[in-house]
Amino acid sequence: MAADDVKELEGLPHPARVRSAKVKAGIAMVIADATGLAEDERNALEEELRSAAEAAPGVKAAKVALTVSEPSRKLIAIGSGKGGVGKSTVAANLAIALARAGHKVGLIDADIYGPSQPTLLGTDAKPEAENDQLIPVEAHGLKFLSLGQLVSPGHALAWRGPMATGALAKLVEADWGDAELLLVDLPPGTGDVQLSLIQRSRPEGAVIVSTPQDLSLIDACRAIDLFRKTSVPVLGIIENMATYTCPHCGEDSHPFGTGGAEAAAEEMGVAFLGRLPLSLAIREASDAGNPPAASGGEEAEAFAALARRLLERLETPVH
Repeated sequence: MAADDVKELEGLPHPARVRSAKVKAGIAMVIADATGLAEDERNALEEELRSAAEAAPGVKAAKVALTVSEPSRKLIAIGSGKGGVGKSTVAANLAIALARAGHKVGLIDADIYGPSQPTLLGTDAKPEAENDQLIPVEAHGLKFLSLGQLVSPGHALAWRGPMATGALAKLVEADWGDAELLLVDLPPGTGDVQLSLIQRSRPEGAVIVSTPQDLSLIDACRAIDLFRKTSVPVLGIIENMATYTCPHCGEDSHPFGTGGAEAAAEEMGVAFLGRLPLSLAIREASDAGNPPAASGGEEAEAFAALARRLLERLETPVH
């Protein structure tokens, strides 16, 4: 073989992971996919391939390069125009419902004004870091990170814009492993955190949470306008706290009005994903760190229905 000739190197172990194996001038160059392997497994794969390549006829030395394929991950922003509409509760339970439907899900709590996901998910575990990258905590079948994990309980997050957006980048760029869907629980409004997420990470789409009342819907429309102006598809509106059923007489009432979010969705040309009741059971379970979506009861089915509708919207082109 001439010095400039290149030939394929065959017969290496782990053929399903070998992407390229060539020999030139007696030097073997092997490229292999190490996606999904732990560090000790990657080291073992590299050593096996190097040993096998060096043992091949005509090979004087071998170099092995391992690559890792990034998972195909969709980032979904969960926003609201104003606070107090139950956005974080919806985000947590929607994430759990998606995980229970068989998807690998991550949840980011980016609400600098009230990071409540540790309480809602019932864990005070702190994330560890490896190679300057955060390792998400696991709870209820999903992975999650919260700004609330980065400060002591009860301490205010008195951060200016650059600090908040820098922290958000750390959460988004954490080691999410094989997560397919990454939900981001945004702070209310249309400020720095929203713009930073859009500019740096480009969500696949946004979901807006609102109550039926006019005051909430006015601000929800502003949130929709922000995402539209920045070319982020709005996947739909969820109407929270829609109906209250009296536990004594069974009669339904509508403290915040009825049908407002659905009407606003139709007016703005946005999908209506569904509504959730004003429920004492949801409030008690959330305060106790027992998300209703994980219970398998009636409330869990309501969140499962929202998850199914959201998945349908992800598969439908939205403009």
